[in-house]
Formats: sequence, structure tokens, C-alpha cells
Amino acid sequence: MSVVYAKSEGITLVGGGVLEAKTLDRALLAAPWLVAADGGADTALALGRCPDLTVGDLDSLSDTLRAVLGPARLHRVETQDDTDFDKALAAIAAPFVLAVGFSGGRLDHTLAAMNTLARNPGRCVILDTGRDLCCLLPPALALSLSAGTRVSLFPLGPVACTSAGLEWPVDGLAFTPLGRIGTSNRATGGEVRLTCDAPAMLLMVPPDALETLLSALSAAPPWPARVPAQ
Repeated sequence: MSVVYAKSEGITLVGGGVLEAKTLDRALLAAPWLVAADGGADTALALGRCPDLTVGDLDSLSDTLRAVLGPARLHRVETQDDTDFDKALAAIAAPFVLAVGFSGGRLDHTLAAMNTLARNPGRCVILDTGRDLCCLLPPALALSLSAGTRVSLFPLGPVACTSAGLEWPVDGLAFTPLGRIGTSNRATGGEVRLTCDAPAMLLMVPPDALETLLSALSAAPPWPARVPAQ
């Protein structure tokens, strides 16, 4: 799929899941352009925000909503092998994407969103659930966090990490979703430094760390983009 919407600033991408106004407002302060993934257009409009673009198969949109958005704000993608999150992410380009409304309702939708993060290692995407910020950990990351800040690590596959600035260091641990995980760790105060050897580790920190996380990710080395299967 080719990119149809590109911005030099961050893009807020809204899904059709559970979303509070304060979460959407927080995202738009950092990423002012609003794109909806299919039914996310309803979610955005219910919170008083009109998306600049809506991407998806568009089957769930009512005639009234189509009229409000207009044809220029609609981009139909009819593939059935990926999620609304995948479709919308593939259609946009920005330095970073803040994804909201993709969790908090059905558990399968939340897991699918995390799968999308892992399948797009070359993109800077942060999932804001309202309670957590979740992103794929880059090869190396350094971010300043106050003492006691929760820092959770969850592996989506076998991966090894190193750390500094955590209450429980992770050096030498073999992480795997069927074995060792790293949730509910805590920062000791100051700079937290993390490295990992594969694009398979999710990082979760509280929402009030958004500015810090964005700054850290902008300075972090990226993973290579995944080559689509032929």
C-alpha cells in the first residue's frame, strides 16, 4: 500500500476502541494531525474531533458520517489480511505516530495492536492505552525517569537486554513470552538506559512520560524496516 497522507509532524491515529477525551487531547498536543482507522472516525467525532483522513474498508461508516467527512477525507482499503490499525499505519508517514483507541475494550484488539507494533519495527509508534504508553523497544534507548516510575518490559519473542537505572537489572536474562518477562520494574531515578538484541521487546511506561519517551525515541537508533513476505 502506498502512503496517501504524510506530515512532517507527528500524527495521532485513532481506533474504534475505548478512548477517553483526555487521552486523545494528550496525543493531539504532541501529534496535531488526526487520522482515523475506520470506525475510529465515530470515536473521534463523539469526542468533538473531526479526522483529517479516515482509512479502512469503510463498511462500518453510516451515510451521515460519510457526509460529515466528505470524499476527500475517506481512503478505502479493502484488504482483509490485516487490521484497521495496519491499514491506517501503512497509509500514513510521519516522524512518529501516537495510536489511541486501539485497546481497553476487547482483549483480542489490544493484542492485535501490539502485534502491529512488532511487525513495524522501522516505525516510531507509541500506543497510548490511557494507563500506559507502549512501544517497541529500539536497539538502544536512554530516557530520564523519576525514582519509582514503573518500567515494564514484555517480550514478544526470544530477546536479551541490558539495563542501567532500573531497580532490578535485566542484564544476562533470557526473555521469552513463555518464560522470563520483565513487568513492574522501577526506575531508580535519573537516566534509564536499555538495549536489546532483537525487535521483540515491548516497553511500557506511564502516560506522564510521553514527552520524555518521544524525545528518547527520536534520538534512538532505529531497527531496519521489516521486508514484506513475497
